[in-house]
Amino acid sequence: MKDLAFEESHGSQRRERITILIAGGGGFLGSHLCEKLLGEGNRIICVDNFQTGSRRNVAPFIENPDFSLIEQDVCIPLKIKEPVNQIYNMACAASPPSYQQNPIHTLMTNIIGAKNLLDLARRKGARILQSSTSEIYGDPEIPLQVESYNGNVNTCGPRACYDEGKRAAETLFWEYNELYGVQTRVARIFNTYGPRMHPKDGRVVSNFIVQALEGENLTIYGDGSQTRSFCFVSDMVDGLVRLMASNETMPVNIGNPDEFTILDLAKIVQRKTLTRSRIEFTSLPKDDPRQRRPDIGRAAAVLDWAPKVSLDEGLDHMIAWFREELIGPRLTDALVQ
Repeated sequence: MKDLAFEESHGSQRRERITILIAGGGGFLGSHLCEKLLGEGNRIICVDNFQTGSRRNVAPFIENPDFSLIEQDVCIPLKIKEPVNQIYNMACAASPPSYQQNPIHTLMTNIIGAKNLLDLARRKGARILQSSTSEIYGDPEIPLQVESYNGNVNTCGPRACYDEGKRAAETLFWEYNELYGVQTRVARIFNTYGPRMHPKDGRVVSNFIVQALEGENLTIYGDGSQTRSFCFVSDMVDGLVRLMASNETMPVNIGNPDEFTILDLAKIVQRKTLTRSRIEFTSLPKDDPRQRRPDIGRAAAVLDWAPKVSLDEGLDHMIAWFREELIGPRLTDALVQ
């Protein structure tokens, strides 16, 4: 069942202007969320310590009087004087190379950071959304991951700081809703890609595209038979905004259910970039999931949401963006010299 705010934000009526705090708003996904919500006429407070986010991502918004930036780690309690209506918790490194650099900080960001934001939401009477992850399912034992599946996570491995941190954050959100009546929302995000991903992000889509454009071999971990489901960033942002506006307090999978093997993805990138790069196989990292595919039945039912952008179309956008990122600066440097 959808509430009035949902109908107003996606129907003919315009939603009332509100103040929205986005923790991790300088990141890949967070900056797209800032852009969309600013474009709807809202006041945005972006909080980021720029551990993995980029000031370039928010540079277009800095002169906007409805945008303010607080450079701070969410592990430190936020002191916000003005009213806040909504909070998106997008804070935490999301790619394994990034979150494994400082696993203790990753764990604390997911737990202490989430608690600090929940306390802020409680004080302000704000609705708060947690950006959880498909990683809470671990290496799944079922081919289609539904929200009722409890997962198969290794608590003592290189990915545990992220996976278990996100699971603990979901528990915090549940308890704040049950004990204090905080309006919580939980999105289980499946592999998202698109413009503004860092060239050295470390996730498979950006890795393949950058390697192809740089003329390097495309590195596949394992034999490439493991699968992923890739959701373009505009679809993901739409799903998050719809979830925030809904009455749904249980976790919701948001992702594209179209499933591809990693080898398939590498071949598609080869074809689209016209690269001469070859495919190179290397050892599979510990606890790397063999399969990812979301059941999005709940998102369809309660959010009226489904992804619109195919992998074919999304890769075209992302390749064009990376060409500009990787080649554009070099052309500029050459002209200066």
